[in-house]
Amino acid sequence: MQYITVREAAQRWGISQRLVQKYCAQERIQGAVKEGSAWRIPADASKPQDPRRADTHSKANRRHTKAGSGSGLMPLMNSAFKPGECLRYIAKMPDGARKSIAMAEYYYFSGNPEKAVEEAELFLTSEDLECKLSACLLCAYANLSMGQIHRARYALAQVKKILADDLMGTSAQLRAAKAFIACAASVLLHLPLPQGLPPVQEFMPLLPPGLRMFALYVQAHHTYLQQDYSRSLGIVETAFVMQTEIFPIPAIYLHLVAVMDYMSLKQPQQAQAHLLAAWNLARPDDLIEGFGEHHGLLGGMLEAVIKRDWPEDFKRIIAITYRFSSGWRRIHNPVTGDDVADNLTTTEFATAMLAARGWTNQEIAKHLGISTNTVKQYISNALQKLGIKQRKDLKRFMLR
Repeated sequence: MQYITVREAAQRWGISQRLVQKYCAQERIQGAVKEGSAWRIPADASKPQDPRRADTHSKANRRHTKAGSGSGLMPLMNSAFKPGECLRYIAKMPDGARKSIAMAEYYYFSGNPEKAVEEAELFLTSEDLECKLSACLLCAYANLSMGQIHRARYALAQVKKILADDLMGTSAQLRAAKAFIACAASVLLHLPLPQGLPPVQEFMPLLPPGLRMFALYVQAHHTYLQQDYSRSLGIVETAFVMQTEIFPIPAIYLHLVAVMDYMSLKQPQQAQAHLLAAWNLARPDDLIEGFGEHHGLLGGMLEAVIKRDWPEDFKRIIAITYRFSSGWRRIHNPVTGDDVADNLTTTEFATAMLAARGWTNQEIAKHLGISTNTVKQYISNALQKLGIKQRKDLKRFMLR
C-alpha cells in the first residue's frame, strides 16, 4: 500500500497538519499508521467528514441560509446574553455547528486562543459558508496570538478567497456576511480593505442586530485610523442609540473605540467612563481579550484604571497584549511597510503613545498617577530603544 505524509494529506484536503494529526489520533482516517512520532496515511484515504457540522440543513439549504438565522456566523457575537450568563447561554444552544462556533468565540474573547483554534479549525472546510467564515476569522486572530503566523495567514487568505468567489445563487445576506468578515479581518489588523467590497451602507442593514453592532465598531475603528475622532465617536453613539438589547461582545468593543477617540481628543474623564462600561460588561464572563488587543490604542487608560483596582486582571490583560501584538506586527508591518514599535514594554509604549499624541510630561504623569521624572525616564527609554533622538519622531513608531 502507498502512504503519504501528514503534510501531503493536509495539502490535498486543504486543512492544517494539526487537524490531520488530530484525525489520525481519533482513528478517523482508516488505515493510518503511527511510526515513532509520525503518521503514515494511505494514499487513497478520504478526508474525514466533520461530525459537528450543522446536520439540520441539506447542502442546498446550508448554502443559502440567511445571516444570523442559526447557521453559525459569529453566533456569540450576535447574542444578547446577560453579563455573567455567557457559558450558560452557550450550554443551552442545540448541539451542532452553531454551538461549536459560539464556544470557539468564547475561548477567543476570554483570552484562550489555543482552545479557540481547537474548536474552530474543524470548520475551515465546512460547507456552511457562515461557519467557514466564522472559523476563518477566529483562526486568523487566535493563531496570530499563538505566534502561528503561517496559519493566521492561511485563514486570512481563505477570507479573501471566499470574498472573491462569485457563488451562483448566493443570497444578499450571505454577500453581507462575506463583506462583514472581510472588513473585520482587515480593519482590526490596520490593513488596506480588500478590493471589491460593497459599501458599508449596502451590507450593514442586511446583518442581524448583534453583527450590525460589531460592524459599526469596525466602521468606527476605521474612522479612528483616519484620525477623524469626532466622527468615530458619532458612529459609536449611533450604535448605542440603535441597540434594542445589550449585545455584550460588540458593546465592549464599541466602548473601547470610544476610549481611543476620547484619549486622542485629550478627554480622559470621558474615556474612563467608557473603559469602565466595557469592563463591567466583560469582567463577569472574563471577556478580556479586547482589552489586550487594544492596549496600545487606549492611551494608558488600563494602567490608570484597571491596574490600580484589578491588578491580577491587569497582569492577564498585559500577557494577552504581548502575545497579540507580537503576531499583529508580524502581519501588519510587512504588508503596510510600517515599523510599529516591537521592543517597548507596555508602559513605555503607553507613555510614548501619549507623548506622540501631544500630551505633556505633566499631563501624562497626572493621567498615569506617576511622577514627571518617571515619565521622562519612560520616554527616554523608548527613544533609546527606537534609535531616535527627538520626541516628535515617536509618531513613526506608534499606532494611530
